[in-house]
Amino acid sequence: MRLGLRDGTRSESVETPLAIEECLTLGLEGVRGIVAESKASSRRTLGLCLEHKIGLGTFVPRTCAIRQAREAWGQQPPALPLLVEKPGRTQDEAPRHWPGRSVLRPGEVEDSEGRLAQETLRFVVVHASQLAQQQAQASAAAQAQATEAVAAHVRQVHARWFACLPDAEAAVAVDEGRGPGHRGRRPRPWRYHAVRYRIVAETRRTRRARRGRPTKTDPPPTESGYRMVVEAEVLSHPEENTGWTVLATTVGPEEGTDTEILQAYQDQNTTVESGFRWIKNPAAIAPVWLEKPERIAALAMLTVVGLLVYSIIQRQVRLSLQTHDQQVPGNKGATATPTAAVVVALFAQIALVQLWIDEQEVAQLSGVQPHHLLVCDALGLDSSWYAVPSGQKNIRDIQTP
Repeated sequence: MRLGLRDGTRSESVETPLAIEECLTLGLEGVRGIVAESKASSRRTLGLCLEHKIGLGTFVPRTCAIRQAREAWGQQPPALPLLVEKPGRTQDEAPRHWPGRSVLRPGEVEDSEGRLAQETLRFVVVHASQLAQQQAQASAAAQAQATEAVAAHVRQVHARWFACLPDAEAAVAVDEGRGPGHRGRRPRPWRYHAVRYRIVAETRRTRRARRGRPTKTDPPPTESGYRMVVEAEVLSHPEENTGWTVLATTVGPEEGTDTEILQAYQDQNTTVESGFRWIKNPAAIAPVWLEKPERIAALAMLTVVGLLVYSIIQRQVRLSLQTHDQQVPGNKGATATPTAAVVVALFAQIALVQLWIDEQEVAQLSGVQPHHLLVCDALGLDSSWYAVPSGQKNIRDIQTP
């Protein structure tokens, strides 16, 4: 476990190599490698891990050109072998499959002196059918919203009128991201549509210059000008482009199989990432003025220890349930992979009431179910905590099952 505090905000491409170097000073005995999200997907981080022979597995962001090239490579035949298979989260959900394979390709890395070099990197390309379905549904909803936005934009553009051609050309340049003073990459305001602009010369009726009723022979007053015409075309997004995950790793095929690399990445998502997501809502820390760096460090340390306890609870319960082929109630039915939040919520229905009747203590326990005892066994807790004390056996008839 490493905990650090920084002043200000630095990019992940700078912060991640510093964090790895600090871990190296502490020693990495017994550590096979490091798994990270896209924060570690940078040339400097990859170069540092290659220099020190550190096994690194990191998620490649979708915005990277190398990610798109690897996805296209994975879509080509032959069929991908099955790497990981897991049962559904509920009894009604179908098993989940992750087919994929790895490829060695040259990649650009940066050494400690800032020099760029080409090194052979390994990319594990994986396709998940469940992720593809989720992304397809999200893409369909986003495309419907984009269609409405494009239609509104077309109506707005068609309503504009320009008295001269330079004004119309300047408006087109602004809408296309080529306005004066614009620098850098050309913006893409429309993700699901290709929008093209053209200028047409038109005439329109206008008001008469003088008052009074015109004669029948007077032509209607008109003026010449220009309009912008918008042509919007829906871009195709094939379903086979969804559901892909690309991992870059410095671990060679002889040191770790594709299945091991994918499982290491998935284990990180089911423990670390879910813990940080949990503290953003139910375990969120209220704003507090700590003033001193020592107090900030103490609060951060307590938060990390709480996350460790949270992760251990989740890990031990899942391991015990999967080992004994058992399930507990979850958010969407019985499950063998509950989160720690679900495990804690299961015990909210248990109530213990103690009262005195004629100088005799009476205990009434309600809400205890068999799955509560399963959790106790998984965590090594004494299940007698959730039973009426032995001295109360004479009043067992008032105990609620």
